[in-house]
Amino acid sequence: MLIRPGGVNPVVGMMDVISTADVPAGERFGFWREVHSKLWAPYDLRCESQWMSRFRAQVAISDFGPVQVTRISTEPHSIHRTPKLIRQGDPEVFILACTVRGGGVVVQDDRHREVGVGDLVLYDTSRPYWAEFAPDVPASQQQLLLLRFPRSLLPLPARDLRRLNGVRIPGAQGVGSLSSQFLLQIAGHMDELSPTDTARLSTLTLDVLTAVLANALDTQSAVPPDTRRRALMAQIHAFIRENLGDARLDPGAIAAAHHISLRYLHKLFHQEGHTVAGWVRERRLEHCRRDLADPLSATRPINAIAARWGFTSPAHFSQAFRSAYGLSPRQFRERSATVHPD
Repeated sequence: MLIRPGGVNPVVGMMDVISTADVPAGERFGFWREVHSKLWAPYDLRCESQWMSRFRAQVAISDFGPVQVTRISTEPHSIHRTPKLIRQGDPEVFILACTVRGGGVVVQDDRHREVGVGDLVLYDTSRPYWAEFAPDVPASQQQLLLLRFPRSLLPLPARDLRRLNGVRIPGAQGVGSLSSQFLLQIAGHMDELSPTDTARLSTLTLDVLTAVLANALDTQSAVPPDTRRRALMAQIHAFIRENLGDARLDPGAIAAAHHISLRYLHKLFHQEGHTVAGWVRERRLEHCRRDLADPLSATRPINAIAARWGFTSPAHFSQAFRSAYGLSPRQFRERSATVHPD
């Protein structure tokens, strides 16, 4: 759903979408500058002439409790937060940015960093900074996830967090990678989240933010134990979902990826009323069930669907599917085709 200039249109769940699509081409960048100022804070946006004439941008907004989650797709441009603009208006919040597609450059507190897919960067709106989307990357390939939240929500000293302003937290290794997987999955599924989903994810998102920032500061001991545990479970769940198709995904691989013992991993899942293998199997079966019901996958062999989601034994898959849903995979596919013949 698209919006008219100056408006916001509600979509599924709690998400709103603002787009330049219905705005005359010559007015799109000006409209986008206005959107920035109204949604977040006063900014100076600049765009090269080669992109100005064909500028396109869209933002999807959802509230995860006190955390505002925003997914932005845009043509290349730069964003400047100057001392003068800070004096005009300052919401006094942190913004954590996660690059979903594309890349760019960020500068705050004299720290100049290039960022790529999965990388995380923390901004303080009370201090000057500028950021630039990678040049020559069209809107269809340039996407950013922003998490905007009051500073008081983080149980970490403000003086320590200042050390992270403009610092790149790599999304390809360590806790940054595990947290990045969690955030990238939120970005990919914002359109599907219901109010119940966003309420549940609110606490988890804050826990993951706290954990990744505390790790970057090497102050993990300042994080409450319950917060560390919930953040770890959110990261484990995201890791499992990201790797469901790998037949080698087992409790040992999951524990090793998160640098915890196998015994502790089993304890974490037991506290939630699950087994590790059982939770993985349920997620794999859910994906297989979705694909079997999808008309676009109607000609794909059942065994190929099972293998796509990590089942190496057709017999074991058939038995597990029947146990979970009361039908064999073939019977389920035939019934789905009857219910949805188109």
